[in-house]
Amino acid sequence: MTEQKMNVESFNLDHTKVKAPYIRLADIKEGEKGDRIHKYDLRICQPNKGHMDMPALHSLEHLLAELSRNHSDKVVDISPMGCQTGFYIAMINHDDYDDVVNMVEQTLKDVLNAKEVPACTELQCGWAASHSLEGAQELARDLLDKRSEWTQVFA
Repeated sequence: MTEQKMNVESFNLDHTKVKAPYIRLADIKEGEKGDRIHKYDLRICQPNKGHMDMPALHSLEHLLAELSRNHSDKVVDISPMGCQTGFYIAMINHDDYDDVVNMVEQTLKDVLNAKEVPACTELQCGWAASHSLEGAQELARDLLDKRSEWTQVFA
């Protein structure tokens, strides 16, 4: 039986063949006026073997979203994956893979130096009680320790 091609790119990715952590270009969408959105898959945990705890993931999301924009004005969005194994990074008109990898590296270094999680108040966040700066920093540290593996997607 052959698998039907799905509309969502990541649903067509064989998650048993990838080796986290990695950063890969997952998709490119072109707008009517020529703008291009490049979606990167920042996989932190090995699919179906591990996942990020929600408070750490939530805080890392806030930190990445805020701090990444100090390194690039091309960041559209950084969104967590529902499976809690990574994030999607959307960039506009920016197809320089090496620059994206360097931006992630610099941002994670900023996470290690953060003194607080940005925007984690009830006024700014939908679940302000679910944060862990220490957990986010542990994820960042572990990811940076494996920096040499980021460009290798498949085992």
